[in-house]
Amino acid sequence: MAKVAGSVGALDGGQWDALAGSDNPFMSYDFLTIMEESGSVGPGTGWQSAPIVIESGDGELLAAMPSYLKGNSRGEFVFDNAWADAYQRAGGQYYPKVQIAAPHTPATGPRLLYSDEKYAVALLRAAEQLCAGNGFSSAHATFIEPDQLPLFEHAGWMLRSDIQFHWYNRDYQSFDGFLAALASRKRKAVRKERAAAQDGVDIVHLSGAQITEAHWDAFWEFYQDTGARKWGQPYLTREAFTLFGERMGDRVLLILALEEGEPIAGALNFVGGTALYGRYWGCSREKRFLHFELCYYQAIDAAIERGLERVEAGAQGGHKLTRGYEPCKTWSAHWIADPGFRDAVSDFLEREREGIDVDQMYLGERTPFKKDGSGKP
Repeated sequence: MAKVAGSVGALDGGQWDALAGSDNPFMSYDFLTIMEESGSVGPGTGWQSAPIVIESGDGELLAAMPSYLKGNSRGEFVFDNAWADAYQRAGGQYYPKVQIAAPHTPATGPRLLYSDEKYAVALLRAAEQLCAGNGFSSAHATFIEPDQLPLFEHAGWMLRSDIQFHWYNRDYQSFDGFLAALASRKRKAVRKERAAAQDGVDIVHLSGAQITEAHWDAFWEFYQDTGARKWGQPYLTREAFTLFGERMGDRVLLILALEEGEPIAGALNFVGGTALYGRYWGCSREKRFLHFELCYYQAIDAAIERGLERVEAGAQGGHKLTRGYEPCKTWSAHWIADPGFRDAVSDFLEREREGIDVDQMYLGERTPFKKDGSGKP
């Protein structure tokens, strides 16, 4: 029987990670408990931790789902504001809702964690019952690993797609090897951008014990500035960064640009088993092309060096396309309690899906790779 636990931190970390696996850092016990302990989820954030779990008779964790009660739609990156407005105009109350996700993280990963696939539907039915029993409007799972989509579809959840831009490692041995796959004009543009961005600065890659509190202090200033401009206020607290360093240091890659030894910009990445995930960026001084250099080109360098399959550079950003990042579908799944509202959302998703397919085809034809067959396959 599935139940709702008070927090991820109240569960056994070893058992959670045995279900989550080691590939995706954002489903790890460390990441999710850092979100809780740092106050990045919890009172005042719109995120109340409510993981759904299935245990054996002796308390062993058999399946789990990182779920949250949401009082708003901040930090989700799959935009349902129009749904909320429509539902409330019709006299309904959209919030609270149930969100199955890695908080504040638009990165693809598993959302159903289990020792046996037979538990998947039970987890989803428990989310539905949580909504029905408390009068919540809906449940949503975002940035779902494609292999798990059939499980949501089989349970009757509606699927929604969107587009991100990911870089794919086609067995490149160096950045120059990647550049060789680009059309000549695009190759020259990238080299020009990199030269301009690197002029007068030193760029360092830091992980584990190399990252000091002084580095985090500098990055916190960058992050606050970016967060204030993009979201009104940052999602994460300062303590979260210290805890990332303490508990996940080997899975963190902090890239800093130094001018006369002082950090002027930085990009924070997380390292997975097959992917590098770009998460946060900021600067104290504007420098032309430095954003592209730290967030995109240096990430490619790091992925090639580590033999990783791809770089996920976060939500949105059509400017990534000309820099070798390709359009890739991302997926979410949705359960709506009210039958009439569910039908309306289903109709909307069908129309939206057609537009997403057209957009992906259009964007795919405009990548910077050679068109003679010697670049992108």
